[in-house]
Amino acid sequence: MPGTAASTAHQDDLARMAYERERNAPPADFPALPSIPGGRYVDPGFLALEDQGMWKKAWLYAGHIDQLPEPGSWFLTRNLGSPVIVARTLTGEIKAFYNTCQHRGGPLVKDEAGTARGFVCGYHGWSYTLDGKLTAVRDRRDFAADFDFACHALASVRCELLGSLIFLNADPDAQPLIEHIGPMADELDQLQLATLRLVDSRSYETDCNVKVLLDAFLEVYHLKSIHENTVDRFLDHRAMIVTLWPNGHSRMATPNRRPDWVDPGTKGMPEIPTISEFVAKNNVSYQIYPNFVMPPAPTGIPILQFWPLGPRRTRVVSSWVAPEHDAANPHPLWETRIRNWERILYEDLQFAPQIQESVEGPGFRGMSLNYQERRIYNWHEELDRRIGVERIPEHLRVTPVLAPFIERG
Repeated sequence: MPGTAASTAHQDDLARMAYERERNAPPADFPALPSIPGGRYVDPGFLALEDQGMWKKAWLYAGHIDQLPEPGSWFLTRNLGSPVIVARTLTGEIKAFYNTCQHRGGPLVKDEAGTARGFVCGYHGWSYTLDGKLTAVRDRRDFAADFDFACHALASVRCELLGSLIFLNADPDAQPLIEHIGPMADELDQLQLATLRLVDSRSYETDCNVKVLLDAFLEVYHLKSIHENTVDRFLDHRAMIVTLWPNGHSRMATPNRRPDWVDPGTKGMPEIPTISEFVAKNNVSYQIYPNFVMPPAPTGIPILQFWPLGPRRTRVVSSWVAPEHDAANPHPLWETRIRNWERILYEDLQFAPQIQESVEGPGFRGMSLNYQERRIYNWHEELDRRIGVERIPEHLRVTPVLAPFIERG
């Protein structure tokens, strides 16, 4: 949103915040949100539909290009449900392939990351280039004369960049990533994602369904209970605004309690020069459906992903990207900043196993959401669209009510 258009949009956002702060009831035109069936968090049949209809067809963050610093660099990811190699080819392109030899399924790599000029299956020695072409088979004489090397290239995975961020999609027919995120793409231009360097990445695991944790990052209704001594001290959750975009993507913006507030733990750190005043002075959180959450700040951006490890186990991956970062000589404030961020994450994780016990028990019938929690309902509406409503048992569906509130740009 360049120039005047961005300024006008942000003035509108500020006016919306003022309205939210002062209202005494939900907006008159906003519907009461129907209950979300509790079975969506525990029912094996529904979770299988979710896996096949949504996770296997979604754009999912895989890593940062700094993890591929030179031609021949590669890393392995298992977050798509099957092991996938992400590699930088000798010409500098980023490609992705299943870690599966086309002979008898042997692995091409066994480590988590490395550098190579190609891939060789450790089982029978079939050899491939970094862009997946089969170049040699052991004992070529034992194969038919018309054996077609081209038909035995590695099985590729859709791989596209959002600046310096690498996304994968197991669906070969998926809409291109930039088109898929729609109006969000223009807003993300201000972040100069292509210039940001990887600062840190670490993961955390807990015993709950992935949606239990995702829910917590789609609302700020919990701030006064969970983050009383951290985030709630400077954010005004009652003035939070929400923007719903097509395909389940969304934005949440929560103002600081004081307009002039600046995080003292970032003073003197390099800043993204093009970041808008609205994003710089408010807590704005972008969500790329289904599991990517990114609340940018001028001096650095945490990016979170929530990965299902099973019906009752979740991994949270937390990474940071920032401008002008030197990995060999990081800014001295980064250690404290990441430690403070980790403290907030642990606050969000603390009740997850107990919530999982509750949703599996007879006392949980469903989720009764309020207006502040509308992003959660929107997430579930999109899930049903991706699965296909007709495939979902009627008692596990959500009633679609939010279509009139989706902004299509």
